[in-house]
Amino acid sequence: MSRSSHIPVRIHARIHARFRAAAVAALVGPLAACSSSPASDAPAASATPSPDDRPVTVSVTPTGKQTPAGEPVRVIVSGGRLTSVTVTDAEGHRLAGKAAADGRSWVSDRKAVPGTAYEVTAATRSAGGTARNTRAAFTTAKADKVNKVDWRPGTGTTVGVAQPVSLVFDHPVRNRAEVEKQLRITTSNDTEGSWGWMRDWSGRDRVDWRPRTYWKPGTEVTLKAELNGTDSGPGGGWFVRDYTTAFTIGDEQIAKVDLDRHELALVRDGETIRRIPVSGGTPGGDKRSWRGTAVLMSKEGTINMNSETVGLADAYDKMVDHSMRLTWSGMYAHAAPWNARHLGRANRSSGCIGMSDADAAWFYGQVRPGDPFEITGKDTKGVVAPGNGFGAWNLSWAEWQRMSALR
Repeated sequence: MSRSSHIPVRIHARIHARFRAAAVAALVGPLAACSSSPASDAPAASATPSPDDRPVTVSVTPTGKQTPAGEPVRVIVSGGRLTSVTVTDAEGHRLAGKAAADGRSWVSDRKAVPGTAYEVTAATRSAGGTARNTRAAFTTAKADKVNKVDWRPGTGTTVGVAQPVSLVFDHPVRNRAEVEKQLRITTSNDTEGSWGWMRDWSGRDRVDWRPRTYWKPGTEVTLKAELNGTDSGPGGGWFVRDYTTAFTIGDEQIAKVDLDRHELALVRDGETIRRIPVSGGTPGGDKRSWRGTAVLMSKEGTINMNSETVGLADAYDKMVDHSMRLTWSGMYAHAAPWNARHLGRANRSSGCIGMSDADAAWFYGQVRPGDPFEITGKDTKGVVAPGNGFGAWNLSWAEWQRMSALR
């Protein structure tokens, strides 16, 4: 055997060491290439991460399941900025909101509503420019009691110059200020007005919005009651929907009723259109009429009037034509042919303003809900209260403003 075939042991060991080093280098090379990105120019895996690339911390409230409703959604970040926030419910409806100027927080404009699942997506960017999306979810508890609203006037109607916006609630409203904050009135001519809280004739809580003075004819009015997610307070329950209505103000028509002269005058845009002989409530007792400003609530046509429904025992029970409701307590303007000999001469009704069939038919065709009846007379039951129909006009502007929960 030749000498070249005998390799010293220490040389053989060096050859094996170089082979192992080459094998390790071959493995490390591909791993380093897979951990980098051409778009971000990320450092090699062995390099120390920059402090600017630390993940942004995102905090979302509310959180969890069966969380109480009635709070806005809040997103707070540290270590970066918010670039966008999306909050959606299971039906795809979004809660809009606003981010702070420094981009470190976001709050929804509306509150989380009862019995709803929400998903929150917060897009962030770190100080070093790394973009990231963070998702969170929460579910609100269902409402144990729901409050509903009956409102006037209806959408698309044309009403008189004294018509208020009126909301009557099914259940008590203790959080009146919070509810009033969710009510928005917009008008085509920046009409000044205010909300006022009262007890409706039905015994329920009610809030009305009236202008400082009668509406200007042609005014377009919109109510947006963004109540969904608002708590009425103890005993009232939650509101679980929004309400809206839009209406227009018609011509200025005022029915001026002088009970002492037994006359009604219809005044349109400052001009007296017609004078009608009438008979008001009988003096000296419970059959007297109300005075002050009443507002035509509805035109009810031919209806049955029964005195027992207004606390006058069996004084009357008859079908009455051209009936126009003025108060919840039962004062109407209507045809009263049975009282013909007193029309224009004496007040001998059971509290209503009666006129002949012909005059009532004509007058019924002229007026609309929302027209004011300005009633004067010496011997009456008193002034129409705010909750007895639409009696808000019998308060001064200062008195009315004090009835707002936000004053």
